Amino acid sequence: MRLQLFALAYNLGNFLRRLALPRSVKHWSLTTLREKLIKIGAKVVTHARYVIFQMAEVAVPRWLFRAILERIRRLRLPETAPG
Repeated sequence: MRLQLFALAYNLGNFLRRLALPRSVKHWSLTTLREKLIKIGAKVVTHARYVIFQMAEVAVPRWLFRAILERIRRLRLPETAPG
């Protein structure tokens, strides 16, 4: 089970690196991705209409985090009409 979880995490990291990272940081290793994007502490503040991630600026710059989230959002499948 542990090996399967490791393989899943590795594949997810590779997926993120290949499809969601901006060109300027595509060369980051999986270790760098884990340290800068996944192992960071953040406070999640939810309001009625939006969610805010309050993170330390030393983790990743705001523009980079926003660019990654935007690329992940664009990976969604298009919605199909019901029926």
